[in-house]
Amino acid sequence: MKELLLIDCCVQGKESRTQKLTNAFLEGLDKQKFHVTTVSPEAEGMVPLTGANFARREALVAEGALDHPRFYYAQQFAQADVAVFAAPLWELSFPAILKVYIENISVKGITFGCDTDGLFGSCRGSRLIFLTTRGERYENSELEQGSRYLEAMAKFFGFESYSCIAADGLDAAGADPRIILADACGRARGLAASLS
Repeated sequence: MKELLLIDCCVQGKESRTQKLTNAFLEGLDKQKFHVTTVSPEAEGMVPLTGANFARREALVAEGALDHPRFYYAQQFAQADVAVFAAPLWELSFPAILKVYIENISVKGITFGCDTDGLFGSCRGSRLIFLTTRGERYENSELEQGSRYLEAMAKFFGFESYSCIAADGLDAAGADPRIILADACGRARGLAASLS
């Protein structure tokens, strides 16, 4: 059975439209093929890498203590076959808690490495997926930075492919959010069902 890691940054909880999109994705997933583990960076109490927190992490990396409990989430991410980020568009990207998660899992020797040729990803996963909802229309807009950033991180971590399912323009003038969200949910179910 393969491991699917869901990073839940649907910060509005049950009211979250991104949560509805994520639920649709999970409905389409073959539970006979995938074991799902959900991580909520907020519930886990993850904090930004600053001050003593950052210094302690860097000291552990320098010591080669990569089996330290501090790196549990990085190890978990590196071993996932599929990683799914679920987060809404906020201020042209995504909520800060998702960036906090990425900071905490970006560990040299676990999720990435470097040699004389430069950086390379160390994650075993084949797919990184981003599920998101956007109030305005950002599809193909240079203003949208969340999906662009995560696509770059997919390459950085060594994932073979990246996909984004977005419910775009939910609050745009003249839009019917129910139709937009239903369409995105259908695409999310289809993507999940296609995973092998």
